[in-house]
Amino acid sequence: MPRTEVRGVEFEWSRSGQGPTTIWGHGLHGSRDVENRYGVIDHATLADHLDLVRYDARGHGESTTTTEPSTYSWDQMAQDQLALADALGIGTYVAAGASLGTATAIHAAVLAPDRIAKLVLVIPPTAWETRAQQVDLYERMARIAETKGTEPLIRALDQGPVPDPVADDADWFDNKVNNLRTVDPQRLAIRLRGAGTADLPPRELVGRIEAPTLILAWSGDSGHPVDTAEQLHDLIAHSQMVVSSTAADYRTWTARMIEFINS
Repeated sequence: MPRTEVRGVEFEWSRSGQGPTTIWGHGLHGSRDVENRYGVIDHATLADHLDLVRYDARGHGESTTTTEPSTYSWDQMAQDQLALADALGIGTYVAAGASLGTATAIHAAVLAPDRIAKLVLVIPPTAWETRAQQVDLYERMARIAETKGTEPLIRALDQGPVPDPVADDADWFDNKVNNLRTVDPQRLAIRLRGAGTADLPPRELVGRIEAPTLILAWSGDSGHPVDTAEQLHDLIAHSQMVVSSTAADYRTWTARMIEFINS
């Protein structure tokens, strides 16, 4: 796969398909490989309809790692994305992603509104008032990863809530476990502390986003609460929102993305 160095990081990326240029960002602890196996969106189908660029974020997958937690804040991730777009000769594009990728896309739209044609925000994470509790959780998880490895985190994960659309998916927990077991604990701790420095832009700035926006949320997930999606929908003037509580509705997301981006 191609590798491109920007902002002190070697990013591994891929590009395929034809259509509106779309840059997709994965979630925390994800990567292109992880999403190919376990992702919430069918990227192969996306590439049948879009000029799809995917990359491993700093500290994830095959991209290189930085050790300072502040370099993993969401605004820094957005600067990574914009710099990578520059390096690939991409001007205006659709910014899309899940969780961390959603936060990256929002920051990109605030930092460079002239560059972002549309936004696709999949399972927006905790933000603003709900962020502090998540930050505390990340710090506890980072300490456990550093001192005891990933197995205690896996046991804790087994006790956590499962999003409603995947409640009957027998593979959901196993997929999470298999992914965590492949991650170096020290690298995992850096990511977690980095996520602890992150938040969405102030509401005032989010409210200035003019790009047409599709928000895809699901219920039953405290790490990706419907409340964040609803607030984004209220703030972004040209937005539409779908909240899925069933597997059948959740499976429409890829098609909804394609229709929205190509409209």
